[in-house]
Amino acid sequence: LLELLAGPDIRATFFVSGAAVERLPEIARSIAAAGHEIGSHGYSHARLYLRGPAFVTGELERAQEAIERITGVTPRFYRPAYGCRWFGLGGAQRRFGLTAVMWTVMGRDWKWPAGRVAARLVRGASNGGIFCLHDGRELAHRPDIRETVEAVRIAASELRRRGYRFETVGELLRPATAP
Repeated sequence: LLELLAGPDIRATFFVSGAAVERLPEIARSIAAAGHEIGSHGYSHARLYLRGPAFVTGELERAQEAIERITGVTPRFYRPAYGCRWFGLGGAQRRFGLTAVMWTVMGRDWKWPAGRVAARLVRGASNGGIFCLHDGRELAHRPDIRETVEAVRIAASELRRRGYRFETVGELLRPATAP
């Protein structure tokens, strides 16, 4: 995926879990070295509902520590696992200076073939849109992401043809500069 995104006109935000960064530190460092943005996805991809504020804060704190220690990057953005927001999350986000980021199109790339995922991304694309894709179909040391990579290749080609640009979340949310 990083090879596909290596072109000068595609920048992405990778929301990584602290556990995944610890499991695959060389990939996490490669993301940062390639100039992509790193956001937090919590530590263990835990469902936050029915969890207390201490658990929620601990998930974010462990993730921040792991990501910073391994990549040297302090995430500014956070995507909660399963899109679940729960009691204590707002306070924990403020404590760690994290802005929550959701998505406009869920790729469903963990279970669909590349062509179907790409069609979903292209159909749902819009100015300021955010795609949510995943790094594999299972938790594995070397997850198989061939379908996701192919979906990104197909969708990026078509979206470029239609005049879209690819930016990080930070670039997307930056204040507009005066002419």
